Amino acid sequence: MFRQIRTIAFGLLAAASLFAGHAQAAFPDQPITLIVPWAAGGGTDAIARFIGAKLQEEWKQPVNVVNRIGGNGVVGHQAISTARPDGYTIGLITLEINQMHWVGLTDLTYEGYTPFALINQDAAAIHVKVDSPHKTLKDLLEHIKANPNKVVASGSGQGGSWHLALAGLLQAEGIPPNSIRWVPSTGAATALTDLAAGGVEFVACSMPEAQALMDAKRVRSLAFMSDKRAGIAPDVPTVEEAIGRKWAKGVWRGMVGPKGLPKELATQYEAVIKKIWDSADFQDFMKKRGFDLIYMESAKFAEFMKSDNEDNGKALKSLGLAK
Repeated sequence: MFRQIRTIAFGLLAAASLFAGHAQAAFPDQPITLIVPWAAGGGTDAIARFIGAKLQEEWKQPVNVVNRIGGNGVVGHQAISTARPDGYTIGLITLEINQMHWVGLTDLTYEGYTPFALINQDAAAIHVKVDSPHKTLKDLLEHIKANPNKVVASGSGQGGSWHLALAGLLQAEGIPPNSIRWVPSTGAATALTDLAAGGVEFVACSMPEAQALMDAKRVRSLAFMSDKRAGIAPDVPTVEEAIGRKWAKGVWRGMVGPKGLPKELATQYEAVIKKIWDSADFQDFMKKRGFDLIYMESAKFAEFMKSDNEDNGKALKSLGLAK
């Protein structure tokens, strides 16, 4: 009797092992949900839908892109983080994950995810009116130092991505970020229109956002907050080239899963996302839309988020916006 029970037990264990191996090898065997924390039609949504379509081609399973909006990004980012860590729900997160908790919107941080890869970073740039007396970034910074609380700038809402990129640079240069007067705007387009009309002295925003006014010779760029010059504006120096300070900052997007995702599934996602990122289709898609291409594998992406989070915390505290 004991021998029969032992034989049955061994048989069940072997069957379970075979079933587990089959389930793992079969991933994915059902539809995948890709959560976007922002509205349909925007840049983040467009990138997510392109990646979703490519994932569907690779894995022969439907990939449903779901826009979970609300709470200035909190709702969607939370939905990714709290999803079941079985590989069937993933997401495209943005830099707001390193801002929201500092201003008291959520307790969620970048540590609530399994990182796959950083796929994009649109660096900030400093733009002035074409006839501005400030010919270089150094000129502008010296002007700000000499005229505390008088220089007016814009580019985003108070504490928004472009405001923080500028605040961090000023802080790194020993200039109190509050020594400029920041005019909140509904977006870069509004701020750039104000700049061209003479309503503000300079604007911090991305190169693609300013390109139309640059081409029209109404706006001029002083420096690009990246490790390399912008492809669409190769004559504009990086911050490091302009003032000798290594400073790269802007908006970014990365692919993640919920925290606790099994390593073998995370590895599968990392491999397929790298394959998609390397493809000519993805490269062309990003370049045509003016998105800066950057790739970091999971470990470097985690380090990047940690550093970015610390930078944002310092900037928000210096602006008096951190809770």
